Amino acid sequence: MKALTLKDISLSIFGAFLLSLPFSSGNLWIISWFGFLPLFFSLRNKSGLQSFLLAYICGVIFWGFTVYWLVHVTLLGTVILILYLAFYFGAFGPLFTAADRKLGAAGLFFIPCTWVLLEYLRSHLFTGFPWALAGLSQYRNLPVIQIADLTGAWGVSFLVIFFNATLYLIWRGKMNLRIYFICAAILILSLTYGFYKLNRGYACRTDKPTIKVTVIQGNIPQNLKWDVSARNFILNRYEELTSGSAGDNPALIIWPEASVPGILGEDDAAFEQVFSLAGILNIDILAGAVSRSGGSYFNSALFIDKSGKPARAYHKLHLVPFGEFIPFKETFPFLQTIAPIGDIQPGKEYTIFDRPAKFGVLICFEDLFPELSRRFVKNGADFLVNITNDAWYKETSAAAQHFSASVFRAVENRVYLARAANTGLSGFIDPGGRIVSPVRNTAGKEIFVRGFSSAEICLPAAGSFYNRYGDIFVLLCLLLDICVIIIHKFSRR
Repeated sequence: MKALTLKDISLSIFGAFLLSLPFSSGNLWIISWFGFLPLFFSLRNKSGLQSFLLAYICGVIFWGFTVYWLVHVTLLGTVILILYLAFYFGAFGPLFTAADRKLGAAGLFFIPCTWVLLEYLRSHLFTGFPWALAGLSQYRNLPVIQIADLTGAWGVSFLVIFFNATLYLIWRGKMNLRIYFICAAILILSLTYGFYKLNRGYACRTDKPTIKVTVIQGNIPQNLKWDVSARNFILNRYEELTSGSAGDNPALIIWPEASVPGILGEDDAAFEQVFSLAGILNIDILAGAVSRSGGSYFNSALFIDKSGKPARAYHKLHLVPFGEFIPFKETFPFLQTIAPIGDIQPGKEYTIFDRPAKFGVLICFEDLFPELSRRFVKNGADFLVNITNDAWYKETSAAAQHFSASVFRAVENRVYLARAANTGLSGFIDPGGRIVSPVRNTAGKEIFVRGFSSAEICLPAAGSFYNRYGDIFVLLCLLLDICVIIIHKFSRR
């Protein structure tokens, strides 16, 4: 094999740049449908090591462009995360090259299935990081993402890579008429299903068809959130916005993650002010807060009923590594130097709140994990809530990247999702993935502005295939890859 050339490396870097663009702006989703081609071209006729290096370089550049905003929290942690995530690109490189060299047209299915399996592995290994999946780049491409109620986001990732692989194999001259027909059928059926679902609409429950919900966006600067001297400022900001939103007559008002500037169980004065506000307005409030119980601290969502009493709490189940806890810190104590954090404990229950209707809460990046949303809906939730605080990352693409996951959770389970974020993006997502009533100022700006928004949300009468059966599509990808390999081995004999 020849040594890597400047052209090969340039193609790899260019591919990373193209793939990162949809995650810098959701309106650039179309680039994902051909953004892998430069990487594919660079991997042609390379050795296994060369393929790994080229794909790893692409991964480093892609993740550097995509999660650059993490440097606002930790520089060392950002570098380590990028180098780790790039390994999944690196692993894809030799597998793509082998498929390109040996499988012919069968690679059309092996390549996207392999990518999906690597995304699934990344989403679960070492607590999981399902950020910037290829499918999430399409969150504004509504007809395409409707298949998520069958396949989850994995099916959309498959379609994106499948189309890239189709273009590549056409260029390589490996496609025959039958394969053309199969490709066209898959894409046409996916789009037909998408338009059908969007035009059909969604049936609401007959006993309680809709409820009105309000989300609050406080826009509290991160440097003030735990400043004791700013406590009154923060509480007054939320009281002002909440009182203003009461004119919409909502059944529930939602505050963002950790919006109450204190710790429940230690700073009772701050919480008494919130409790009394619910009683004065005669409206249920869901507020994010840190709580203490039995000597442990939790990232919690507190349901405060209209009588002014804290009725129940949900404690966050899936914590952020190096954000809320240090994984493997007993084995590797030096890891505690990566990012300064508190010591938060995970909750143990999938708490379902039952007023004004049954709903489950996803705190911060819990909306990235589809299994959590599925479990809440299977346990009876009629809609989902995401409360978060992305103020850490300044005015970057982080907020939109995070928001894309919430869109998929709504579509996968065919439920409404209400989202309250400290600095945005806040609003509502309908069961078809449409963004409804976002919080924005008069200039149309949606992040780092304060405000509130209310919407009538439908309580769905039916669920979804994905909610009932989960990640069957990932299993099908695994089986398909195995079948392709077995058939290839037997055909060689």
